[in-house]
Amino acid sequence: MPDLLYRRPGAPHDAHSSGHEAVARPRPGVRRRRPRPARVLAHVLLAAGAAVMLFPFLWTVVTSVTPEGSLAGGPTLLVENPTLDAYRTLLDTLPMWRIVLNSLWVAVVSTALQLVTGAMAAYAFARLEFRGRSVVFGLYLATLMVPLQVLVVPLFIEMRTLELQDTYAGLLAPSIASAFGVFLLKQAVESVPRELDEAATIDGASHLRIFLQVILPLIRPALATVAVFAFMASWNGFLWPLVIIRSPEFMTLPLGLATLNGQFTTEWDVVMAGSVFSIVPIAVVYLLAQRHVIAGVAHTGIK
Repeated sequence: MPDLLYRRPGAPHDAHSSGHEAVARPRPGVRRRRPRPARVLAHVLLAAGAAVMLFPFLWTVVTSVTPEGSLAGGPTLLVENPTLDAYRTLLDTLPMWRIVLNSLWVAVVSTALQLVTGAMAAYAFARLEFRGRSVVFGLYLATLMVPLQVLVVPLFIEMRTLELQDTYAGLLAPSIASAFGVFLLKQAVESVPRELDEAATIDGASHLRIFLQVILPLIRPALATVAVFAFMASWNGFLWPLVIIRSPEFMTLPLGLATLNGQFTTEWDVVMAGSVFSIVPIAVVYLLAQRHVIAGVAHTGIK
């Protein structure tokens, strides 16, 4: 083999090989681009918008530690002698930990049920061929146009007939399935290539195994998105718990806050302390799932 293509380690360089050696040349200095005025302006506007959006939450927290909840000076983020008396008053007045646990339990179970039913229905609508599939799916989506206020009376009569009034089951029954969740997950399932299903079918996989081992791992961002929306809807739900619940031991957080507003109308520090109990859990859930929510919305093609 010629020396130009092969040279033993330690062999001296000859004229032919030295002519073909790669010579390291100094790279010219890279000029740093100056930030464009439009880009700087966009960042400034985004920062201003973020500050405007965060101010109410910060003001809520600050007011909750303000002595006597005085709002005479207007909204401010500066507090002299902050105190936790409002939280002590709140815990002494209402069983807040029981109320928070009720809301958390109902929200978690409702979210899990919507994920199970929504994913199964989405797989059926996206992968199974049956007569009238488009019509059934269209009717299912049409329920999105019916507000809960219209369904409250029929639902209440149904729950009373089933003797589920003033129970956890009655709280959870209307939120077992979600048309929006089915629609979002159906879009995610349809984005999964059918070749994966066909390959699994050739290997002898059933519909259940394809659903569990092929589809679900690939639509995790969409599942996270549905989970966040379902958790928020259940956590902030007020009308249905107000109708179906009578006993204080089943009271959820929105009902507790409504009671709080009636008892402490002018004591804004106590009212804001209750709002903090409502805001913090949902903010934590959203921050933990934010990356999956963005990926899920982009994955399903919803603008």
